Amino acid sequence: MQYNHFLRMNFQPDELTQQVAQTAKDFADKFIKPHVMEWDEAQEFPLHIFKELGKLGMMGVLVPEAYGGAGLSYFEYSVIIQEIARVCGSIGLSVAAHNSLCTGHILTFGNEEQKKKYLPNLATCEWLGAWGLTEPNTGSDAGNMKTTAVKNGDSWILNGTKCWITHGKSGDVAVVICRTGDPRAKDNSTAFIVDRGTPGFSAGKKENKLGMRASETAEMIFDNCVIPDANRFGEVGAGFKQSMKVLDGGRISIAALSIGIAKGAYDAAVKYAKERHQFDQPIANFQAISFKLADMAIDIAASELLINQACYLKIKGLPMTKESAMAKYYASETAVKASTEAVQIFGGNGYSKDFPVEKFYRDSKLCTIGEGTSEVQKLVIGREILK
Repeated sequence: MQYNHFLRMNFQPDELTQQVAQTAKDFADKFIKPHVMEWDEAQEFPLHIFKELGKLGMMGVLVPEAYGGAGLSYFEYSVIIQEIARVCGSIGLSVAAHNSLCTGHILTFGNEEQKKKYLPNLATCEWLGAWGLTEPNTGSDAGNMKTTAVKNGDSWILNGTKCWITHGKSGDVAVVICRTGDPRAKDNSTAFIVDRGTPGFSAGKKENKLGMRASETAEMIFDNCVIPDANRFGEVGAGFKQSMKVLDGGRISIAALSIGIAKGAYDAAVKYAKERHQFDQPIANFQAISFKLADMAIDIAASELLINQACYLKIKGLPMTKESAMAKYYASETAVKASTEAVQIFGGNGYSKDFPVEKFYRDSKLCTIGEGTSEVQKLVIGREILK
């Protein structure tokens, strides 16, 4: 294997990163943990929590201070998502989608006027953001999307439906990728931003999900929705390329989300294994259990190294498509494995909603699907290797 760059990384988090992590942990323990199952059972989207996170700068983590954000790095962003997901994957997912996708797209590809208009309100969560790429018949096949934008003078007319959109109903603004060329043609899509309340823009079905139930997922419907050309990001036809770059960063956040869930399941399993007695001793004494915990710890540690590598490359502005895909793939699969083993260690109690691991188990699966399935990550990695 050849490397185009050599990494020199300090494996000890600096003081700022540790402080940010502690703040996120304290918030999650105090304001999220007591309500996790209540929100999950009711599929309640606790918008007030994100408003409070906005006050702490956690909804504008990567946004420069000049635009009202926290101006932090991907290292701080990663630990924020991890500490929140350690308690509730749903809240971690919404924090990630708002920061990486909607806000991230504007931050990376918006012009100065667009940044000044949208970033300050997104950074404080005065406005909640959504990002729309996926459609009912085009998940991984984004080049064949059906949602179109047709130029009409100085305006664009949007028609179509986006699905599986985080904050598709409650989002105040949405970045939407629409087809502006022929199906499957090169450079056939363009990104736009649409404000909630624009005529022709409405919310559709809210999904009833296996996990991540407190993170709102809904359709966005466009029916002759007219927006000005000023709402276009970059050149006509650049939408797909922009989306792929946004997803490179987004995959880091899903990797962080995944490992947060894995850590939550692991912590619960270690605690339970020490407390649960069988045959007059803690089940942690049995090799079958200790080996499970060892495997979980190894996979979590390996995932953290992959995430930190991707964060480092992102911060340095170096190519990181392969590394972010590796981090996302490995961490998401680790989340599923760790939560599965946690349920097994809990035994019958692991299958009960009175104990925490069944929720980690349900939440973890989304991580292997959202922002590119595990299979798509392997496709990306393979292409990068064979370039």
